[in-house]
Amino acid sequence: MTETMHETKKPADPAPWDAPQAPPAHREPHAHDPHHLPGPCQHTVEVAKDFKAETPIPEEELERLTMDIVGALKTVYDPEIPVDVYELGLIYRVDINDNREVDIEMTLTAPGCPVAGDMPAWVEGAVSAVPGVSIARVNIVFMPPWDPSRMSDEARIALNMF
Repeated sequence: MTETMHETKKPADPAPWDAPQAPPAHREPHAHDPHHLPGPCQHTVEVAKDFKAETPIPEEELERLTMDIVGALKTVYDPEIPVDVYELGLIYRVDINDNREVDIEMTLTAPGCPVAGDMPAWVEGAVSAVPGVSIARVNIVFMPPWDPSRMSDEARIALNMF
């Protein structure tokens, strides 16, 4: 076996992608336009219907839902303070979308709060129990930081802070 590798090597046939190719016949003339995006396929449209509400929440129902959510938030207490999370000013934002999903942005009285791991679940549980709410999600934030000026007058009276 005196042949070397170079002597036994044969050139390979060119692969189809080695040469320029014509675009597929199904492409539209504007397909090369980088600003053109194709429309969704029928399957995508059908699946998206499950994730999109048909109509916005009627105003009366939204008002009732809002009042019920505030009522539910007032049932959740910081165990170290005899005031609910709503009156304490720990709730920064409540968003209700057309699918009746509720997103809550809240904070804690201090980053090292002993119930930091539990309180979001308490809030989610209370709000999820409101009739008409499909799901509740809580996001804990620390900006802006909580301070006593965020408390309602009701909370100040309960804590003798006047």
